[in-house]
Amino acid sequence: MSTTQTEQTAVRYDKDADGIVTLTLDDPTASANTMNELYIESMATAVDRLYAEAESVTGVVVTSAKKTFFAGANLNEMVKATPADAQSVFELAERVKAGLRRLETYPKPVVAAVNGAALGGGLEIALACNHRIAADGGYDLGLPEASLGLLPGGGGVTRIVRMLGIQSGLMDVLLQGTRFKPAAAQEKGLVDEVVATQDELVPAAKAWLKANPDAVQNPWDAPGYKMPGGSPKSPALAGFLPAFPALLRKQLKGADYPAQKAILSAAVEGAQVDFDTASRIESRYLTHLIVNQGSKNMIQAFFFDLQAINAGKLRPQGIEPWKATRVGVLGAGMMGAGIAYVCARAGMEVVLKDVAVENAEKGKGYSEKLLDKAISRGRSTEEKKTELLGRIKATADPADLGGCDLVIEAVFEDPELKEKVFAEILPHVNPDALLCSNTSTLPITELANGVDRPKDFIGLHFFSPVDKMPLVEIIKGAETSDEALAKAYDVVQQIKKTPIVVNDSRGFYTSRVIGFMVNEGMAMLAEGVHPYSIERATTQAGYPAPVLQLSDELNLELMAKIAKATTEAAEREGKEYGHPGTAVVDKMIEAGRAGRLRGAGFYDYDENGSRGSIWPGLAELFPVAEKQLPLRDIKDRMLFAEALETAKCFEEGVIESSAAANIGSIMGIGFPPMTGGAAQFMAGYQDPANPDGPIGLAAFLERADQLAAAYGPRFEATPWLRDLAATGGSFPA
Repeated sequence: MSTTQTEQTAVRYDKDADGIVTLTLDDPTASANTMNELYIESMATAVDRLYAEAESVTGVVVTSAKKTFFAGANLNEMVKATPADAQSVFELAERVKAGLRRLETYPKPVVAAVNGAALGGGLEIALACNHRIAADGGYDLGLPEASLGLLPGGGGVTRIVRMLGIQSGLMDVLLQGTRFKPAAAQEKGLVDEVVATQDELVPAAKAWLKANPDAVQNPWDAPGYKMPGGSPKSPALAGFLPAFPALLRKQLKGADYPAQKAILSAAVEGAQVDFDTASRIESRYLTHLIVNQGSKNMIQAFFFDLQAINAGKLRPQGIEPWKATRVGVLGAGMMGAGIAYVCARAGMEVVLKDVAVENAEKGKGYSEKLLDKAISRGRSTEEKKTELLGRIKATADPADLGGCDLVIEAVFEDPELKEKVFAEILPHVNPDALLCSNTSTLPITELANGVDRPKDFIGLHFFSPVDKMPLVEIIKGAETSDEALAKAYDVVQQIKKTPIVVNDSRGFYTSRVIGFMVNEGMAMLAEGVHPYSIERATTQAGYPAPVLQLSDELNLELMAKIAKATTEAAEREGKEYGHPGTAVVDKMIEAGRAGRLRGAGFYDYDENGSRGSIWPGLAELFPVAEKQLPLRDIKDRMLFAEALETAKCFEEGVIESSAAANIGSIMGIGFPPMTGGAAQFMAGYQDPANPDGPIGLAAFLERADQLAAAYGPRFEATPWLRDLAATGGSFPA
């Protein structure tokens, strides 16, 4: 190590006149603290010094000089690990934990003063202290490793289980990767105190040390410790424990999430042994996850891709940030009402317009219902409700849109209607107002012909329900300016949504791709695959909803309309379009079963619209074949249908970023999260039947060729994709 590196420290050591040592986490080489080599060495050195000076030390405060407390593991290094690196990965995990274990068992009290986000490794450092105090704020604490295909391997599993017990530890903290605001973390027991401001934090920590000079052991190290809720050997838990795998399987809908399985195993196995053995068990499970492909796929999407998008990767550069203040929402149906709510929640003044003021008031009532539900759950107040509703004006008068710097149209998917509603309001809104159309399929360039300012016109494709769905797909028209795109990007982030940017085409990216997955599910039904097998395979593949159930929600009449428009557009361009799934749509509509909206679809529905079982008459329309497909093929046909169409979107320039493809497919249309998204599914593909085999596009194409040979040419990759694989290329980041 160089002299410079030796002199650097990521853990500053300061002792005051009372003998209290403050260890300040402050990596001089980065804007955030991470568990890199400098931190590991610095913490070990600081703890060595604590022990050397133990007689003069009265207590220890661990705090941070960064905006966040501690950012966690160094994921840039982690994704490079391969199975050949397993031993070194395990040893590194043990080194990280060795310093924390020595800190935890120090003969003087140790308190964590948490000043900002403490996720993953940050919370694990705090858990190794005897007491935790957090400053109030809008930041998160938690162990979200499961969402990255990992487990909390810095002692998180071992300590949480001993702190909260197996059941609460798993269900409330570990398996879901739950994030807690400071007050909620205190309620859960993850922190002991919350102070109002950061200025009070270290003084409060020192005051606690002076008042508790003998608090030198965490409960699990104290004599007579008993695990909350009982250990796996206790009768109370022993009877319930065998049900945990089944509960986890139900929670994951049968999908294969290695991280959650590893967390469950590490927790239960670790609870039966001493702390240090449990910690080693945790490290072994972590090592297995790190060196295998699953975690790399999820880290790519949920860390690197999401971070890049949130940082403005897809936004035109060099354009000043913009903030909308007054928005006109055209159309007060379900989508318009949801858009009005999220805009008002973000602080915008909202003018919600419909053809009749009664319709607009009904749309405003949607916000009231959401707020009442939030109040009943303790997440809002009557004062906040009154304030938010006061920002929404329901109207039928176009003149009320005066002063709007943003317009979002959300009427039916009819180009003539969309042109009409824009024509009504354009004389009243600001001359440079951003003009947005919420459409899921209609080409933006064509819609822009209906306004006199096509450079200010752009597509904003929201997903339903708007208040819950995190994604907005931004669609650039042929004449959309960079300024309009930058403004739209800023608006999406202003309303706390995640933006992806795509180029104009029919169906754009998300609607186009999901159509192939849905059609493939229906095509298999026509082939005689049992409907319950199709549904089970969908959720086992990792999709959030079974495909036939999803089709009922999407509405088969709308699918038929989109298929007709797509076919006509293809014919105009001299191309062919067709899919065997569309015949199923037509047959279901003829049978009067167009979906949930009509009270009858692939499933039966009661008079309240509640879904029942699969319609028994389905077997008459689509007889079940004697020979059934392998479950793996059913899953792969849907996954590969979407992935291959994603590749075509890259080829045609509809989408230009794998980050957008990954996040768009996961957040917008439910592509299985454990794959890392539709682009990463191809780039990181590994045949589950050959876990030691090749990884990447070549392996993906090999499986696609198998599907094409068995189920038809729609699974054949294009020459463009084959060339990309042959030359070792990749999708643009």
